[in-house]
Amino acid sequence: MKYYIISGEASGDLHGANLMRALLQRQPDAQIRFWGGDRMAEVAASSAFPANTVQVRHIRDLAFMGIIEVLSHLREILGNIKFCKNDITAFHPDVMVFIDYPGFNLKIAKYTHSKGIRNIYYISPQIWAWKKGRIRPMRRDLDKLCYILPSERRFYADNNFPQAVYVGHPLLDEVERYKNENVAYIADNKQSISQSSKIIALLPGSRKQELSRMLPLMVHLAQRHPEYHFVIAAMSLIGSDFYKKYIPADLSNLEMRFDCTYQILSSSFAAVVCSGTATLETALFRVPQVVCYQCNRISALIARILIGRSIKYISLVNLIADRPVVTELIQSHFNDNVLDSQFLSITEDASNRQRIFDEYARLIEILEGPGASERTAKIICQ
Repeated sequence: MKYYIISGEASGDLHGANLMRALLQRQPDAQIRFWGGDRMAEVAASSAFPANTVQVRHIRDLAFMGIIEVLSHLREILGNIKFCKNDITAFHPDVMVFIDYPGFNLKIAKYTHSKGIRNIYYISPQIWAWKKGRIRPMRRDLDKLCYILPSERRFYADNNFPQAVYVGHPLLDEVERYKNENVAYIADNKQSISQSSKIIALLPGSRKQELSRMLPLMVHLAQRHPEYHFVIAAMSLIGSDFYKKYIPADLSNLEMRFDCTYQILSSSFAAVVCSGTATLETALFRVPQVVCYQCNRISALIARILIGRSIKYISLVNLIADRPVVTELIQSHFNDNVLDSQFLSITEDASNRQRIFDEYARLIEILEGPGASERTAKIICQ
């Protein structure tokens, strides 16, 4: 079988890697071309038949966020779409696998459907939040839609989408795999949390546009709290020079660690997290967190108009629980004073910390356990 997989962001790269691993375990002789990042490339290189897996594009060249940012890179995006269509035509896969990244992937899905190629979408676009008009072309173009949030069941049932199937959330697979492989390391970290300077994880995002807005206020927080040791979960694909622009050279209680988010979370007392997949990862490691997000004002205004008041939360944790498990600081509410107040509530307020722990336990029950990657691989192979 020949598979063509498209992932355009860091979270999709993570889930794509686990899915590729599950696919190759089922079909070691499968041929795969993919758009993804370092994690998917690692799976390709470590598979029994690495020559059968080829990386076409890296996510560092694809991740554009916000309406203004997308418009400013429109020529590059259109060029990628044209290239992708030509590459698919030359490869002629049996199955297309789209992982999130809807602005790009749904355009390609329309093209591949017209060519008679079977389309499977893994990790549904959040059309229940906005762009509900996409559901008609998705019903037309997709042979299967594998969604990962339990709350989406009702939406797809109400909108007559028989191809949609719940597979569970893939982060449970990844976090469980990490914990199983690092039992002793995690146990030592839990012991050290209570005995030494407490670590605060800073997860400022995976794109430069996010980092430029999130990181300065996170650095200010570290400057105000020398009693804690702050660790930035940095990404090597961004490069250390970009982070260093926002970090004073004499700030001794702040450090960067690259490409080891789970190691950081497993030893953290609390966290400040940019909204996205990282909020759920932080919850699965049972770390109390404050969630923050800030983007271009025009992008935020347009998003508010499109979404309206139907969506109450932006973090995965609160969306899945359908209640305010963690505090969200959005746009102007993400400022030094409010962040400091909420930071104290997750570090100094024992009763609030316990409440968050209890809510995390409930959240994990809602997600119904691991196995998403394997279930999705089975569907794709069938």
